[in-house]
Amino acid sequence: MAAGRGRTGRPLIGITGGDSRLPWGWWFARAAVCAHGGTPLRITPTRPHNARTLDGLIVGGGDDIDPALYSGDDSGAPAADPARDRLELALLQQALDSGVPIIGICRGAQLLNVALGGSLYPDIRQRRRYTSNRRSVLPSKKAALRRGSRLARILGRNPVPINSLHHQAVHRLGRGLRTVARDADGITQGIECRGSSLIIGVQWHPEYLPQQRAQRRLIGLLVRRARRHRQQRMSR
Repeated sequence: MAAGRGRTGRPLIGITGGDSRLPWGWWFARAAVCAHGGTPLRITPTRPHNARTLDGLIVGGGDDIDPALYSGDDSGAPAADPARDRLELALLQQALDSGVPIIGICRGAQLLNVALGGSLYPDIRQRRRYTSNRRSVLPSKKAALRRGSRLARILGRNPVPINSLHHQAVHRLGRGLRTVARDADGITQGIECRGSSLIIGVQWHPEYLPQQRAQRRLIGLLVRRARRHRQQRMSR
């Protein structure tokens, strides 16, 4: 995969996930990355990789994050996927240290927040008043974007229709992060890092909304930033 990137000049985009037999998130994210000229690389606990050799990183959706990682409270219940938690936290730290562009999707947005010292609401279902707890890949909700934010500029519309597959959400923000999108219940739907680096987390799944130009722009920008990162890395 990396060799192909070298021949074609296409940036290598790591896409994380679990070791599922039906990795829907990977297939859809792969298609989105390919559509914008990137080379996707699947990364799972049994397919590890070093983020320092990537040009861009998408941390995908999936199982709940171990609460002990953000609350310090070990309830005694087993973590849903501890191997994935460890892998993705290591990847995020490598990517942050190396300046690799990052987009976190759903679980990935939550883990980005945890990696930077933030915390999560372990279950938001009781916090909903105006929006449904029903999970759907269809755009059943809307997110209001913070004016002037990078995410608002990327998506180019406000509010933006979003889907919803989560029951956890960002609580206390991690270092350097700000909330840039919320739903009608005030639940955080988007976060981004201050500064010039592309570090964004969205609570929805843009890869499942390819029919929306706004959602395609998000993956498209990641690939463009990844191409720039690759060029800078190779020129050193």
